[in-house]
Amino acid sequence: MVFSSQIFLFYFLPFFLTVYFLLPFKWKGMYIKNVWITVMSYVFYGWLVPWFTLLLFITSIKDYWCGQLIVKPGATKQQRKFALVFAIVTDLVLLGFFKYYMFFMGGVNGLLHLCGGPTHTFHILQVLLPSGISFYTFVALSYVIDVYRGDAKQAPSFGAFSCFLGLYPHLIAGPIIRYQTVADQLMEREHTIEKFSSGTAIFILGFAKKILLADPAAGIADAAFGADAPGVLNAWWGVLAYSFQIYFDFCGYSDMAVGLARMLGIEFIKNFNAPYLSKSISIFWKRWHISLSSFIMDYLYIALLGGNRKGKVRTYINLGLAFFLCGLWHGASMAFVVWGLYQGAFLIFERIRGKKTVYEWAPGWLQVALTFVIVLFGWVLFRAPTLSQATGYWGAMVGLVHASASAPLLTTQIFSTRHICEMAICAIFVWQPVQAYEWVQKGLSFGKIVVCGLIFLYAILGMFTQTFSPFLYFQF
Repeated sequence: MVFSSQIFLFYFLPFFLTVYFLLPFKWKGMYIKNVWITVMSYVFYGWLVPWFTLLLFITSIKDYWCGQLIVKPGATKQQRKFALVFAIVTDLVLLGFFKYYMFFMGGVNGLLHLCGGPTHTFHILQVLLPSGISFYTFVALSYVIDVYRGDAKQAPSFGAFSCFLGLYPHLIAGPIIRYQTVADQLMEREHTIEKFSSGTAIFILGFAKKILLADPAAGIADAAFGADAPGVLNAWWGVLAYSFQIYFDFCGYSDMAVGLARMLGIEFIKNFNAPYLSKSISIFWKRWHISLSSFIMDYLYIALLGGNRKGKVRTYINLGLAFFLCGLWHGASMAFVVWGLYQGAFLIFERIRGKKTVYEWAPGWLQVALTFVIVLFGWVLFRAPTLSQATGYWGAMVGLVHASASAPLLTTQIFSTRHICEMAICAIFVWQPVQAYEWVQKGLSFGKIVVCGLIFLYAILGMFTQTFSPFLYFQF
């Protein structure tokens, strides 16, 4: 089930909220509202593929048990470390099998073929990737690691932990929430009209970003990336459209998640902070998908690899490895791996220069523009189905690949008056300084409520009139 669907908006959400606010918070020692959240989160997650819930349940039981063993009175250091290692290994094995099995076996077959073997030495099973497995695996890992390090308390019950891990607003595509940020809220929280109304407004604005901005941009991007040789202008227009699509798609989802959680009295972190206004790649990664960036820094770069504690050379290597793993986490494809190395290379370069770019002399607007160009070249790797297609698209952007005979027809299609207006609106909202989250945080006046209502109605009409478009990050 997705937030931008009729079944969620008109059936699931009203039913869920009605029952939620009729139930007592606690009754005979049971946190009734949390139980309802957990049950309906499993319904939400398993709506199309019910067996996905089994994996989520297994992860919940396993990691809760490991957390209990870590804090068990009298547990030895070896027992605590065993619980930590067991949780990490089993979580990564599950994630690795469902996400990378086909990629790995395809590589094995390719290598054996290069050595003279048959094309398909091994038969490769077709493995269905469970939605959100990357996100809830990272959430579960962060919990066990934080409990081991003493940064978070053990969940007081399996019910509390399963509610935290399965909480449907963040379950499928984040933000990657850490247990200590919501632990107290799960046990005690306020339900006020102000919280509910501001949560509703944030949800509406996120919904509008998805329907009214991301989806129209997707049509342009799909047409440009689907062409054999789009030509220079079309190629740049296409990747610009994709940059708008992925931002409004994922930022919109994060806003909806924050809004839905706030309706329940739970505060999530802000996941985006005007990333396309960044003046360097280092700043970009402090503003883009903030929960993932902090996870990479805290659990991979610092905890696993050692961060910058082992000298300059090791620091640069660690940055490269961290973003190599970040690219691999995004998908089982060489294009994602190269995207991670591409991001890591710029971060290493800026670290060598003392977190400065070669264009720090430029005025602020030009620094933003140059950083955005670097990001655009990276998005080509993200969008192109294969690495070879990505390099071909790069060639089209810089004029090394001549435009095909059908390029003028593509130009007519993607530069229609409607598309130009849609792209202009996207650009305005991308580069204006006021973000939806802050706009709501400043308080909801009558005028803002009217604006949100009108936007919601228009977005609803858009949802009915356009074809279904899933969230991009569902594939990760």
